[in-house]
Amino acid sequence: MSDIDTSEDNNPLEGVEDVEIQEEMEQSFLDYAMSVIVARALPDARDGLKPVHRRILWGMYDTNVRPDRSHVKCATVVGEVMGHYHPHGDSAIYEALVRMGQPFSLRHPLIDPHGNFWFTK
Repeated sequence: MSDIDTSEDNNPLEGVEDVEIQEEMEQSFLDYAMSVIVARALPDARDGLKPVHRRILWGMYDTNVRPDRSHVKCATVVGEVMGHYHPHGDSAIYEALVRMGQPFSLRHPLIDPHGNFWFTK
């Protein structure tokens, strides 16, 4: 006698629906794209910061970069943020960091730039 239960009560394919792969991919892509836009691309209504800006400020806080202390290099902040909070590459972090110090980018600059800080490609 076989150990496999072939009765209709234990059918592993029960509840599985056939779907068109193109329709499923379109819907899944749209769902993912909307979640990325809502979670990353749009600033938060509470404070106006995107997640990368919030991570930069927190990384600066963790490394004791404060208004009453001396300036530090951008690479220090970028390395801290990339190492602990934002493992997506340094260019996005650096561009957001520069933007946070430009008076023409934000109403109130969040960091005090120093040196050759204004120009990004």
